[in-house]
Amino acid sequence: MFIIMKLLLVKIGKAIHTIERDGIFHGGKRVFVAFFSLFKKVKEGDILFITGGVGDSARYRTQHVSEELAFHGIKSSIAVQDNPMLTKHVDKFSVFVFHRTIYSPGVKKMIDKIKQQGKEIIFDTDDLVFDSKYLKHMDFFKKMNRFEKKLYENGVGGEILRDSYVKVATTSTQYLAKKLEERNKKVFIVPNKLPESDIEIVGNIKVNNLENRYFSQERIVLGYFSGAHGHDKDFSTIEDSLIEIMEKFDEVRLFLGGPLEVSDKFNKYQKRIIRKSYVPRAENYRNIAGVDINLAPLEIDNPFCESKSELKFFEAGILGVPTVAVSNSTFAGAIEDGVDGFLAGNNNEWFAKIERLILNPKTRKEMGKNARKKVLSRYTNRNSNNEEYYNYLRSKVNN
Repeated sequence: MFIIMKLLLVKIGKAIHTIERDGIFHGGKRVFVAFFSLFKKVKEGDILFITGGVGDSARYRTQHVSEELAFHGIKSSIAVQDNPMLTKHVDKFSVFVFHRTIYSPGVKKMIDKIKQQGKEIIFDTDDLVFDSKYLKHMDFFKKMNRFEKKLYENGVGGEILRDSYVKVATTSTQYLAKKLEERNKKVFIVPNKLPESDIEIVGNIKVNNLENRYFSQERIVLGYFSGAHGHDKDFSTIEDSLIEIMEKFDEVRLFLGGPLEVSDKFNKYQKRIIRKSYVPRAENYRNIAGVDINLAPLEIDNPFCESKSELKFFEAGILGVPTVAVSNSTFAGAIEDGVDGFLAGNNNEWFAKIERLILNPKTRKEMGKNARKKVLSRYTNRNSNNEEYYNYLRSKVNN
C-alpha cells in the first residue's frame, strides 16, 4: 500500500508540474492524454513495449521503434505501465521491452509472470536516469518538486536493469551503450529515428518560406529548441558567444523554443528574441523551418549530457536547416564538420562557426542540403538497417 501511495504522489507531482509549466489549457491537455493512454487498446504482435509515459522520450523509444520494426516484418505493440490489464498481456507476446518504467507493483507482477514463462525481457533507455548516482549532473532534477524526485531515487527502471534475469539492453547512443555494458549486459544500439508521420509533416512545410518565420525574411534567425525542461545550463554554455554575435550583427534574431530560463545578459535584446513554449509536433517543425541556423549546445564533460542523442541535428536537418552543435562524441559521429553541419568545442569556435553561416548564405544552403541528405539516408525508419538487432528479436520470437 505504501508503494502504491508513493507512486500516486509521484504522478500527482508530475501532473502539477506539467500544469504549472504549460498552463491550464496545454498542461491540462497533456495530463488528460496521459491519463487516457492507460486504457488505450494494446494491439497484437510479438513484441510489447512497456513505457512509463507518453512524452517525447516514449514516442521515440516505443512508437518510432515499433514502426521501424514493422518495416522489417516484426510486429509489436505498446502499453503504458499503468495499464490495468498489463499482466494479462504476458500470454500474448514473446519479447517485452521496458522503457523508463517505474518499478511498481504492477510492473513487478508482470515481470514475475514473464520469468515464469521463460520469455525475453529487454531494458531500454535513452538517458542516464537508470542510476541515481548521476542525478547530481541532471540540472532538471534540482527543479523537480519533491513528489517527482521520488521517481528517480532508485534510478528509473534501475531495479529491472539490476535483475540478473535481464541479459539484454537497448539504447540510443554509444556513450550509453558503454554504461550499460559495464552492467554486463549485451547491448544493441537502436538510434533515434524519424517516423513516416514526421516525414509527412515535413513534406507539407515550405522550407525557408516567409510564412514559417516570426521575423522578416531579411533577418538571420538563430534557433534553439530545448524540447523539455533541464537545458538551461546547456544553453548557458553558448550565451557569451550569442551575445557577441547579436552585438556584432544587428540583423540577427533569436528564436527560443521550449521552456528555457536565460540570463539577464539577453535583456538588452528582448525585442530581437521570440520565445515559444511547448507546441504540437507539426508546429515545432514549422518553427524549425523558420530559422536559418539551428543550435545544439550541451555541457561538456557532463555524463548526463554526453548521453543525449543527435535528434536536434536530424530534426533540423530533415528541413534543410544547418546545425552548429557541441563537439562531443555523439554529434561528432553524426555531423561531418564543415560539410553537413558544424561542431564547436569552445566559445571561440561557437562564435566563428555561427558567424561563418551568417555571412555565407550559400554555405548555409549547401550545408542544410547535405544535412537533409544524410538524415534521409541514416535517420528515418524507412531507411533503417540494424540487422543484428532485428535478427536477435526474430530469434526470440521464433523460440
